[in-house]
Amino acid sequence: MLIADAGRFALQAIISHRLRSFLTLLGIAVGIAAVILLTSIGEGVHQFVLKEFTQFGTNVIGVSPGKVKTGGQPPTGIPTTARLLTMEDAESLKQLPHVTGSTPTVWGNSEVENNGRLRRTTIYGVDADFVRVFSAKVQIGSFLPREGAGDSRAFVVLGSKLRKELFGTENPLGARVRIGGLHFRVIGVLAPKGQFLGIDLDDTAYIPAARALELYNREGLMEIQVLYTEGTSSATVASAVKQRLALRHGHEDFTITTQEDMLKTLSNILNILTMAVGALGGISLLVGSVGIVTIMTISVTERTNEIGLLVALGARQRTILGLFLSESVILAVLGGVLGLLLGIGLAQFLHLLMPNFPVHTPWSFALIAVVVSGVIGLLAGVLPAISASRLDPIDALRAE
Repeated sequence: MLIADAGRFALQAIISHRLRSFLTLLGIAVGIAAVILLTSIGEGVHQFVLKEFTQFGTNVIGVSPGKVKTGGQPPTGIPTTARLLTMEDAESLKQLPHVTGSTPTVWGNSEVENNGRLRRTTIYGVDADFVRVFSAKVQIGSFLPREGAGDSRAFVVLGSKLRKELFGTENPLGARVRIGGLHFRVIGVLAPKGQFLGIDLDDTAYIPAARALELYNREGLMEIQVLYTEGTSSATVASAVKQRLALRHGHEDFTITTQEDMLKTLSNILNILTMAVGALGGISLLVGSVGIVTIMTISVTERTNEIGLLVALGARQRTILGLFLSESVILAVLGGVLGLLLGIGLAQFLHLLMPNFPVHTPWSFALIAVVVSGVIGLLAGVLPAISASRLDPIDALRAE
């Protein structure tokens, strides 16, 4: 029997039992739609988080005080003598090969006041390299000037939202604002940056790091961010940073985190999350495959006479096997295509309802889902098809 004839025979069998075939299609379609929808959400979250982290670039290394490690002897109660990160450390790192910028970082929360308007917001203590390290842009005025150690002036650069809350449409340049108990002169406003993992980057103020240390009564920096040239190995720069700081501190009492390693770890975690939610949808596919087995078994029982007639007319066992396998595969593939359209439609509808909700349908998953549905149909139809091909023609013709 030709493949085209086998296909027509299988389609006729499917059409002759519309309700039963539709329910089988629906079982597979729901499973595929669940996989597509869940993986679309998982992949959307994946891309959203990576985009949030890479908006500052991937060639950044963070240095924080204290060595993060496990091992050694239990603590004996003797206080550590680990040195804090200093402004001089940040300046020293600027001199390393391949390093194009280094900014000390201190942050806290304070009230900012101007002409009776008061707003509590996040204050960052940084230096002139901040705009280069974090790809920030100045909208009006200028950013903090490059100054020597101990010579930082009381300047402040406002985020776009903070500027609007304190000054409205007025030009803030040259105005004085009070932050905590100190007064600062506004010299610039940053361009809107948006949000980073729920943190409003525009509702902030930036002051010299030395002034921030004074404002928050801190002895050392909370972090140093190092920017290096594109294309340079992060491991090479990290090794140079480690050697320089270890030489200055006498031992390694700091932790280095590369953006590249962090993104790689984060990506692996998010990939596992996407596969996990996809596996949950796969349970529905399993239920759909059980439905195909059930329907095909019933079909073999109902069509015993038909099978006996085909065998009596000379049809071989492999022909009978192929007919029933093709029927189950067609059911599964049609269900897969229906589920694919349903899943993509639901994902896009969800995105229309909530534009800020990250949804992205990976087409590789969509194609795999259709292929998987065909494989499920093939595997689910094997036992009923084998059972049909092994029927004795005489007994089959006598069956009622």
